[in-house]
Amino acid sequence: MRETEARAWSEEELEAIEKAHADGMSVQQIVEAFTERGSRLSEATFRKYVQLGLLPRSVRVGRKGKHRGSQGLYPATAVRQIDHIRRLMHQGFTMEEIQKEFLFVRGDIDALSRQLKRVYQAIEDAVHEQEREGAGDAGVGSALSEARELGRELVEKLEAIEQRLTMRARMARAAV
Repeated sequence: MRETEARAWSEEELEAIEKAHADGMSVQQIVEAFTERGSRLSEATFRKYVQLGLLPRSVRVGRKGKHRGSQGLYPATAVRQIDHIRRLMHQGFTMEEIQKEFLFVRGDIDALSRQLKRVYQAIEDAVHEQEREGAGDAGVGSALSEARELGRELVEKLEAIEQRLTMRARMARAAV
């Protein structure tokens, strides 16, 4: 199966990878994730995406054990971003066009949405704990509902902006 013919990742699959690797993934783990799907991805290609600014740089994390050095970890959202890059390439965009014309914030928007969910859950857990102890604050629940709505609206607006910018890039390309 050629890389452009490999099936795209489902949202559930991407979320599962991101949840399983919340602390990050090594290049080898990311390459393995694609290989297991029958889609080739070399470390050299991955590093090229990083050099072009299409993927974030790694964070160095010390390895457990004496004299084991450190390892570069990338956010698990890199799998999502690579999938997006490949879909754009399949649509006929070159790496240069992708690099210049597409705003690569989808992964950041998705990460923001997931982070907001974790914050909401942490607040809910704290509220439930206080209620069990008899020290609940009735106003916190409605304030949290308002915060959720604001967060939802923010994410929707950011997605709409990204889609508009992406559509403009596609339309400009089609006009050429």
